Formats: sequence, structure tokens, C-alpha cells
Amino acid sequence: MSARLVVNADDFGRSLGVNAGVVRAHAEGILTSASLMVRYAASTAAAALAREHPGLGVGLHLDLGEWERCDDGWRASYEVVDTADRAAVEREVEGQIDRFIALVGRSPTHLDSHQHVHRDEPVRSAVADAARSLGVPVRHGPGIRYCGGFYGQGRHGEPLPELIGAAALERLIAALGDAATELACHPAAAIDFPTAYAGERLTELAALCDPGVARALREREIRLCTFPDLGALPCA
Repeated sequence: MSARLVVNADDFGRSLGVNAGVVRAHAEGILTSASLMVRYAASTAAAALAREHPGLGVGLHLDLGEWERCDDGWRASYEVVDTADRAAVEREVEGQIDRFIALVGRSPTHLDSHQHVHRDEPVRSAVADAARSLGVPVRHGPGIRYCGGFYGQGRHGEPLPELIGAAALERLIAALGDAATELACHPAAAIDFPTAYAGERLTELAALCDPGVARALREREIRLCTFPDLGALPCA
């Protein structure tokens, strides 16, 4: 069996510029899947675009807060819920799942979270329980390898443009093993919301649509797919 690759865009629904980038990367490039943020006004437009592009897999990008790097560490840009409060997290996760279903008309294909907050307890267990209830996989869970190397900043926010061009994406493709892999990305066609990760999104979009990248996938016989295409995966 050939290697299988889910190319998944985070932040779908964050803004109209992100929505346009996701759809272009899907229609003209290698993007197969996206994770929808349901708390933003542009999520309604994102859901409409998903219906227009039924081949695009759409999961839920749980949004519990956002943190930015500053001189003395990390500072919250906003917090939706206290991530140390298991009961509050469970209510918020349930509410965002309900919102997703109302918008998209079906359950999400997978669950993940903004800035990977579900890697730590008690969010981890709350999200794992929700995934088991839905019967869908969770990012960083068993059954599919996660690749986060296509990202244009370092741990302290320093720019790393050499990691998100077409050549960098081809190198990541060349390094893929036989296991099913999710490759995360953050494309946008315009930067129309406040974000520390700005111009990098435009560079990512260009790389995802680069003909050389698609050619590299064909040469390695890597099959692009969505999470449902992978069949039954462990939910947590």
C-alpha cells in the first residue's frame, strides 16, 4: 500500500482571507482537509465553502484560548475557558461540537485544538472522551503520525521562512515514511485579522499550490486523502 497523507489546514473560519486560502489550496493544490474554528463570524462562510467543495474533509479546531510569546514568556491574547477546569472544558467542547454540527450539517471528521492545548490534562481527557463519543480521531493520537514541520516560526516566534517554501515542503514529502501522516498547514489568501503568523500564511499557500510539490507526491506514489479515507482509527 502506498503512503497516505492528509494535508490539513488549521484556522478555517478564522477570517475570509483564511477561508479563501484554504479553498484555493484545496482546489489548486494538495490540501485535502481543514479544521474549522466555529467561534468566529467567518465560520458561517467557511461552512458554506465546505458544502461547495464536498471533497474537502472538515474537522473541528477547538478554540479554548490563544497565547503569544512576549519577553518574559507566554501571555494570553484571549482565554475562552479556564483550561485547568475539567467541567468547564467539557461544556465548551460540547458547545463547539454542537456549533460545528449546526454550521456544517454533520459531525467533524476529526478533532484538534488551537495551539495544541489538548496535549495537556485535563483538556486531553475531555477531548479524547468527545472523540470517542463521535467516533473520530484526535490529532497526536494513535494511528496517524503528525507532522508539524511545515511552519515558518520557531518556538520564540523567530521567523524561519526556509521551512515553508515549496522546496521545504518537497523535503518533508521526501522524508515521509510508510505510516499514514497528517501534515499541518496554515494557508491564507489575505491577512485580514490580527496575527503574529501573517506573511507566512501567504508563503504556505504558494507552496501548497506549487506544481513541483504535486509532482513530488506523484513520484513517491503518496496518496492524498482525508481522515475518513484512512478508515477506522483509534479515537484517542
